[in-house]
Amino acid sequence: MSDSQIDAIHILTLVGSVALLMYGMKVMSEGLQKMAGSKLRKILGTMTTNRFTGVLTGTLITTAIQSSTATTVMTVSFVSAGLLSLAQAISVIMGANIGTTATAWIMVLGGSNFNMLGVVYAAIIFSIFLIYTKKNTNLGEFIIGLAFMLLGLTTLKTNAVDMNLAGNDSIMGFFSATCHWGYGSYFLFLLIGGLLTCSVQSSAAIMAITMTLCSTGVMPIDMGIALVMGENIGTTITSNVVAMSASTQARRAAMAHLVFNLFGVVWVLCIFKYFVGFICDMWNVPFTPGVASDTVSATSLNAILATFHTMFNVCNVLILIWFISPLEKLVCNIVKPRDGVDADDETTRLTFIGSGVLSTAELSILEAKKEINVFVERCIKMYALTQKLLHTKKGDEFNKLFSRIEKYESITDNLEVEICAYLSKVGEGRLSVESKQEIQHMMRVCDELESVGDSCYNLARTMSRKRKNSTSDFTEKQYEHIHNMMSLTEEALSQMAVVIEQGEHRYVDLNKNYNTEHEINNYRSQLKDQNIVDINNKLYDYQTGVYYMDIISECEKLGDYVINVIEASGIREKKSNEL
Repeated sequence: MSDSQIDAIHILTLVGSVALLMYGMKVMSEGLQKMAGSKLRKILGTMTTNRFTGVLTGTLITTAIQSSTATTVMTVSFVSAGLLSLAQAISVIMGANIGTTATAWIMVLGGSNFNMLGVVYAAIIFSIFLIYTKKNTNLGEFIIGLAFMLLGLTTLKTNAVDMNLAGNDSIMGFFSATCHWGYGSYFLFLLIGGLLTCSVQSSAAIMAITMTLCSTGVMPIDMGIALVMGENIGTTITSNVVAMSASTQARRAAMAHLVFNLFGVVWVLCIFKYFVGFICDMWNVPFTPGVASDTVSATSLNAILATFHTMFNVCNVLILIWFISPLEKLVCNIVKPRDGVDADDETTRLTFIGSGVLSTAELSILEAKKEINVFVERCIKMYALTQKLLHTKKGDEFNKLFSRIEKYESITDNLEVEICAYLSKVGEGRLSVESKQEIQHMMRVCDELESVGDSCYNLARTMSRKRKNSTSDFTEKQYEHIHNMMSLTEEALSQMAVVIEQGEHRYVDLNKNYNTEHEINNYRSQLKDQNIVDINNKLYDYQTGVYYMDIISECEKLGDYVINVIEASGIREKKSNEL
């Protein structure tokens, strides 16, 4: 086999091992999230009572799922959904930066050879057993993801040794030419690290490559550390891309991640040689700037990189944890609200669901839930406009108000389509059984909420027809009956909003909702009978009675749709022993 063929195989193996590493991290992260389900979402929401618990939460979650990107995207989603404040999100992001250093320590603990094939194959066999016997499929996916990650790291390390990069004149020539420019070299490798991480969207993968280059004597340790700093900046790109189409607060949380890492790079560069020298002294390794260490063991060089990565992030957190409020003000000044977008209540733009990169499937359900809450609020506001339309007498004001209601009807149609399309896309991912059922419930809720919007629009159309075609107004008694019916329907909508917001609790007391529905039905039947009597008694003409009963009947239909929304949500009435 020729040298060119061997080089091609080595390059393919290098790319394949990096891809396997990234895929393993993705499968492991999704497996853990499916095991935890909504619990993982609740952890971020409840374990951030102060800055210290926020840092601890971010550290633990990122260590578990081995992806600071996933944690950061999750945090940005929570800020967008209003579950975390910006200050809480900043503390979680700080913790995520510490947790992401675990991958480097896995390579250090694996030793200089880092051959964990025995553990990998055993883990794959065990995980396949779990998956195919369906004893614990989610745990099986987590284990097989971990196995793929370790296999990727092992293959990457073995392939680097086989490639003998230290004997490659082109590679060694590049490092010889670029490693003696002082701070110019550091800035160059910092830029390279950032671009590479931004390209593959995995700081762990680039960290593994960096450790391989340093441990094989190809790259000087200080250049490797400069690459690591660049990786810390490059990994912030994902969250900023995700947040581009999100709310202002979400974009600020993503910007805080970038500012946090930029601050760390700046202060470390100020004392770079002293800081690197201190870490090398910790491992009894001589440090000469710009010179590769060919007499130092691979384990020691990996340990230096892992130690720097950890100390860099830990020191950064210890400094900035006391300045979360100023950091919050800074990102608020950098990221301004979009003109006329963030506060626009009558736009068809989704509030929480972005058009950018999707977060993991399990976490995307949260964004859709918050969007459904907004859907409910839009329906209630549309109904309030309909109530106002009833007493609008001036022609211009009536037409403007009716146009607004028409616009809201269009909004509800678009919301249904966009949310359901998003949920369909989320449903294509690997989901737990519970999450799949939840998506089905949410899609049914959207369908029923669209019916609520249609019903409000029908009320407005009835009022518009009466205005155009009827010469007589409703009697005082009719107005009183309409007000009473609309008040009952308004109460039903308010109760529906409460139930949907309590969606995390599968059992809710629904007695109030059903009682209100029965009251609406009984009142409609009573008014229907009374309407016939009043027409016969000549209290008003027949056509006025038709418009009157159209409004009453449409309110009753709206009450039915409200119950349909509640039943579609999958929320059930509390059991007697839970009341």
